[in-house]
Amino acid sequence: MPKEEQVPAGPLARWPAGLRWALLLALSLLFAGLLELPGIPAALLLGPMIAGIVVGTNSGRLKVPAPLFWFAQAVIGLLVAGSVDAGILATFAESWPLFVAVILAVISASSLLGWLMARWQVLPGTTAVWGFSPGAASAMMLMADAFGADARLVAFMQYLRVLFVAVTASLVAQVFLAGPMAAGAAVDWFPALDWPSFGPTLALVVGGALVGRFLPIPAGSLLVPMILGGALSISGVLRIALPEWLLAISYALIGWNIGLAFTRRILLHATRALPKIALSIAALIAFGACLGFAVNRLLGVDPLTAYLATSPGGLDTIAIIAASAKVDVSFVLGLQTARFLMVLLLGPFLARMIARRVGGDEPAE
Repeated sequence: MPKEEQVPAGPLARWPAGLRWALLLALSLLFAGLLELPGIPAALLLGPMIAGIVVGTNSGRLKVPAPLFWFAQAVIGLLVAGSVDAGILATFAESWPLFVAVILAVISASSLLGWLMARWQVLPGTTAVWGFSPGAASAMMLMADAFGADARLVAFMQYLRVLFVAVTASLVAQVFLAGPMAAGAAVDWFPALDWPSFGPTLALVVGGALVGRFLPIPAGSLLVPMILGGALSISGVLRIALPEWLLAISYALIGWNIGLAFTRRILLHATRALPKIALSIAALIAFGACLGFAVNRLLGVDPLTAYLATSPGGLDTIAIIAASAKVDVSFVLGLQTARFLMVLLLGPFLARMIARRVGGDEPAE
């Protein structure tokens, strides 16, 4: 990483905090709206993240309060949990050898790319590994921070891949389904709340976020609600109810938390590395597509289901895309969830191993 450079204060340095928050909100709505036009499913997350980068790199000096960030993570964990059903377990039991082979192949490919990026000194060792790790992007960012990598560069790589995968998924849907995904359907932003479901869901969000935050596990605010919510949902004890307005707020909070952490120095370094990072992401997506083709041929699942199941886009984002497309959600999330858990188990070991071989990371700023 380059040494700290002296950079002049940005134009927002003297703005009152209220005006900076207002600008952040306005830019978030603008960018999210622009990304929604072509039907990109992750627009409500990517738009605020881009807005946060704009404000953060111009001396906006804003920060999402930590409890709100934990809350947002818990909501995303329950979004994933709500997509899990007994069919996922049955699908994994039936096809576990193929699942394991695909998972190990994607993890191996991403680790190889991370090693090459570190070897060529494009990125520091552990940062490169976590940046290419095919798990939930928000969880990978937290894991990276917990193990000494630069979470901002990891976030840049993870969410650049999110954007690539989302656009590619839209194209795949148009080719194989002869039409765009259902992202353009009217959204009921403020539905009537079903309190017998929404009340317990909200309690699980708050309780899971707090418990996960204070447990000694990485990304606990995401994982604890996801695991508890999945167990309660599969057993029929709880019907998870997440209205669109709550999801939109959570996406924005996560996007802001990432974007506002960027500085001009970190963005400059990321921009210099962008061509190689983009080519590496394209190679990883192409490799996943080849695995998807093999899954399509071997198991006979439809092309879009196979593509999403093997895609390195991240569990949370793939859950959003799968929910808006006519695919076998159980198959997609079954493979994605298994890979996510394996990345959580193998990620620290791989990061340390590669960092030792290439000299490790510089300390994060």
